[in-house]
Amino acid sequence: MRALPLGIILADLGGRITYANRAAGAIFGFDHKRARRMHIIEAVPSIELERRVAEAVAGEASTGPLIVTGKIVNRTYAVSAYPLTDEEGDTSGALVVAEDQTELLAVERARQEFLTNVSHELRTPLSSVKLMLETVMDAPDEETGDLFLPQALREVDRLAALVQRFLEQARTESGRLRLRYKRVRLSEVVDPIVKSFEPQAQGAGVELRYKVREDIEADVDRETLEQVVVNLIDNALRFTPADGTIKIQTGQDGNDAVLIVKDSGLGIPFKDLPHIFERFYVVDRSRARTSSGVGLGLSIVKQIVEAHHGSIVAESLLGSGAKFTCRFPMVAAVHES
Repeated sequence: MRALPLGIILADLGGRITYANRAAGAIFGFDHKRARRMHIIEAVPSIELERRVAEAVAGEASTGPLIVTGKIVNRTYAVSAYPLTDEEGDTSGALVVAEDQTELLAVERARQEFLTNVSHELRTPLSSVKLMLETVMDAPDEETGDLFLPQALREVDRLAALVQRFLEQARTESGRLRLRYKRVRLSEVVDPIVKSFEPQAQGAGVELRYKVREDIEADVDRETLEQVVVNLIDNALRFTPADGTIKIQTGQDGNDAVLIVKDSGLGIPFKDLPHIFERFYVVDRSRARTSSGVGLGLSIVKQIVEAHHGSIVAESLLGSGAKFTCRFPMVAAVHES
């Protein structure tokens, strides 16, 4: 039982520990070698755990989540207590099994938040399109059509982009992301994307500044590199208020091609910074200039960059914007046709 990743405790009928493995000691914060003959409440100051052990000794199994603080702070474990029986079938003690559920519960919370975000992202443009089309149908004159149909088209484009984001995530996670390396001049990839964002940036009162080195070439998959640039600029626009600035820069560092997207926006809270590349993770919506986003853009960026054997680093100070630096090997280690 020493090698098991589960925390294991054996207790007698009086609730005193007869055995505890190393994992149990690490989970509950006691020396597993010295725990023998200690009462369960002495080793683990938890009334809930003591109750479950008492129920097990009485012949009733119990299980459920238990939040443990101590050496491992704020982690949640699935803790089960089972009756132990002797050869005659009489209850002789209790078996306690603790399994860490913290990451599993975090994924479930992220999934629930993702579903909430998706519902919001789909419902809002659909409601807008429905309202605008109903208005055009009620007043099918040219002036009304000219006013509402372009707006409806923009909302449809937004929906299409959202669906595309889901497809990109599914492709990267399913292992179906196949890079078709080709020698590409970075300026030829980045320049048209920056120009395509200019109307949106102007409408938001944000200035795009683009500094490029025309001579930098790298072996990359052009299609997925375009996704990286689009997602980074889109992310910067969402968190940069009016009168702000977004700087896009390409450069070279040794054998790496470098892409930098830096904004003068709200910055990323310290608590969020380690998680921004996680799937479905969304920074507080109240901090964004727009509420769009389902927590996939930066996750996709990271997966694409790493598939190129590159790296991405995020730097930020709250209130001072954020800086994303991507590095790609200029010569690909592996070519796939």
